[in-house]
Amino acid sequence: MKRFTYILCIILFLEVEQLTAQIPYHAPNPSKNSPLNFDNPADIILYIVIPAIAVILGYVAWRRKKKR
Repeated sequence: MKRFTYILCIILFLEVEQLTAQIPYHAPNPSKNSPLNFDNPADIILYIVIPAIAVILGYVAWRRKKKR
């Protein structure tokens, strides 16, 4: 019975904490996100080209390390 009471208290505490949690208005949050604009070359370079180069270079370095 003591264990059940302990677990119940933890569950209630976590549920109350979630109810009082709020998204801060001064910080970025998911409702303020906008889709990427692929008409802008900077977005294409930043979100497609640079990650692709990083993956390719990582793969090349992994293959070189594996050969040795």
